[in-house]
Amino acid sequence: FFKVATDHQSMGKLALDMTVEQIVRTVAKAKDKHLENFTVIMLERDRHTEILQTLRKMGVRIILLPDGDIAAAVVTCIPDSGVDLLVGAGAGPEATIAATAVKCLGGTMLVNVWKDKKDDAGRLKRLMDIGVDVDKTYNENELAKGNELVFAASGVTKGELLGGVRFTSAGANVHSLCVRLPSGTYETSRTTLRFKDHPIYRNVDLNGHPLHDQNGF
Repeated sequence: FFKVATDHQSMGKLALDMTVEQIVRTVAKAKDKHLENFTVIMLERDRHTEILQTLRKMGVRIILLPDGDIAAAVVTCIPDSGVDLLVGAGAGPEATIAATAVKCLGGTMLVNVWKDKKDDAGRLKRLMDIGVDVDKTYNENELAKGNELVFAASGVTKGELLGGVRFTSAGANVHSLCVRLPSGTYETSRTTLRFKDHPIYRNVDLNGHPLHDQNGF
């Protein structure tokens, strides 16, 4: 699925029949940003070669991710994140999850079936068989229906949206966020898990190996 996500300033101004250059320029204009100060985030994939060439010619900043386009979509809607636009192809389930957070944050997301040269008729048929309109552009409201929504996430490895788990001698520090509708609340938290007295972790060592009593049980 081809995905575009950004904050509320471009609501109603984008369409997936626009070129990547047109999309970037439209979002940059809405944000009143020069291209050299504009940041695009995307997955590092061979299928994005042409998009990357276009972006580099435009002179925008580019963040390439090994994976994780859910966080990439969400971070475009976080004020002062420094990330302006997600663009590129990724999996369908992730689009629905990301759209939930984007909608809670008041942003916009557009998704349609990615029809590159490697696509085959069998794949499109499978999508149609489960009710996907392969010619339709879905927006955040169609991907995440309703007005009572919650999105929550915790970082495992460090990324643009969340910090990763940091282990200490006493336990682990975890960075999390939660966004929800209808309030539009955006909350972040840092939690410390203390292994010593934790009902699960007190029975394993720092490497995750089970601890045994003196009898080996």
